[in-house]
Amino acid sequence: MFSEGFRVKVAYLIEPPFNYLDNTGAVTGCDIALARYVFNQLCISNVEFIETEFAELLPGLARGDWQMTTGLFASRERKQRALFSRPIWVLPDGLLVRAEDATGITGYLSVATAGDLKLAVIRDQLQHETALELGVPPEQIPEFETYADAARAVQDGHVTAFASVCRAHEGFLQERCVRDLEVVEVPPCEKPPGFGCFGFARTATDLRDRVNQVLNQFIGGSEHRQLMREFGFSGDEIKRLV
Repeated sequence: MFSEGFRVKVAYLIEPPFNYLDNTGAVTGCDIALARYVFNQLCISNVEFIETEFAELLPGLARGDWQMTTGLFASRERKQRALFSRPIWVLPDGLLVRAEDATGITGYLSVATAGDLKLAVIRDQLQHETALELGVPPEQIPEFETYADAARAVQDGHVTAFASVCRAHEGFLQERCVRDLEVVEVPPCEKPPGFGCFGFARTATDLRDRVNQVLNQFIGGSEHRQLMREFGFSGDEIKRLV
């Protein structure tokens, strides 16, 4: 067991349905709710959730600003910088586009072959690397610091599409009631769905292991399925995970 008064700082970024602020200003989302469940099971009551930008998640772990982050794709490069839990969701990439531009955009390859389209990404997210690997020229990939900035660039017509997790785009459209944008799911032949995991500082081995013990017992059960449904996840999406 952790000592009395053990404190955990958890970093998150605004990206519904994973993490966002509700009408009262309190942080919520499927990652946040899952983390709270885990901490409750571990009898850790001293928890602070810290909002940050995506590019600061891993550097903050290295600096000791926080010990844990909400869900990240656990790439090979990231595993050299941080520890990761077992997967907490598995989801495909998606492109956020204006409805008028949706015809003809089917994924990264359609952007790469169009020749003059701009594809927004968030700095340091894996979608940037994927776009480059699939042939989108670097000069056609503007980087943004936050989800909101990249989505606004699509709405304003400064970029044609914005690559992120498909579920994040769907959460954004639902939360904002946006009707002039659509989501194009990236086909698995271009990029298979990826596994997201809680991230941990490399010194937080014990915390990671204890979190995994709770997750292994919880994920896939009826209570977990109900939690994920509350944030819009389908039975099929949960089935991929378990």
